[in-house]
Amino acid sequence: MDSTPKKHRSVRALQSTVGVAILLATLFTALPSRGLASGDFYNRLSIILTPRPVDGAPIVSQPQLRIGIVSGHAGNDSGAVCVDGNGEVTLTEADVNLEIAAIVQQKLIERGYQVDLLREFDSRLNGYRALAIISIHNDSCEYVNDQATGFKVAAALNTPDLNRANRLTACLVDRYQSMTGLTFHAGSITSDMREYHAFREIDPSTVAAIIETGFLNLDRELLTKQTDRVAAGVVDGILCFANNENIVPTPVPGISP
Repeated sequence: MDSTPKKHRSVRALQSTVGVAILLATLFTALPSRGLASGDFYNRLSIILTPRPVDGAPIVSQPQLRIGIVSGHAGNDSGAVCVDGNGEVTLTEADVNLEIAAIVQQKLIERGYQVDLLREFDSRLNGYRALAIISIHNDSCEYVNDQATGFKVAAALNTPDLNRANRLTACLVDRYQSMTGLTFHAGSITSDMREYHAFREIDPSTVAAIIETGFLNLDRELLTKQTDRVAAGVVDGILCFANNENIVPTPVPGISP
């Protein structure tokens, strides 16, 4: 136990506080302005005075970029339906879309983005503003032919920013194809995709695209048993766009440059 009288300890504490204040005042008064100071003194001083977490890493505060992910048909209908030989429903597009969309949301959150998971006709779509919004869907569960496999990507037919829309679709096409190995099924992109209702509801500054990640018939194995891989392809495409990664833009079908 300290035997120093309480009064003396208080005086010493006051003297120390005053001393530090005088030292700092003298230091900043004696030094020239930041623009005239030589070397990196101010940078080093800033580092010294910046609070740090326990592990010693500097605290970094950056604004989060917002991304919207629409889970196709969610809250509205089942979308495409898969049935077995007895007519029993075995799988719905809405369920597949939601599982993929939820994983995409989580992966982007882990990368530091603010991500909204939206329903098909979500009220938040009205005037929605974000870096980008992507709606996730899948194609029919009916067997058409052996070519009914692959994915599709489309942007709005009347997009106000063709360059950014082209780059978003190019990023999604390139990265998704690389991750999943599926073929880009450009020949079957429909007007319903290019005129998707959400494109008309969101703020014009928000770049948007719709992706059908596969066919629920021939691509079912990938979509339902390798869902993480499917979601990773979508995430990679979004990050390609968000990070301005190098890629040659792919024209949006139906839109002339």
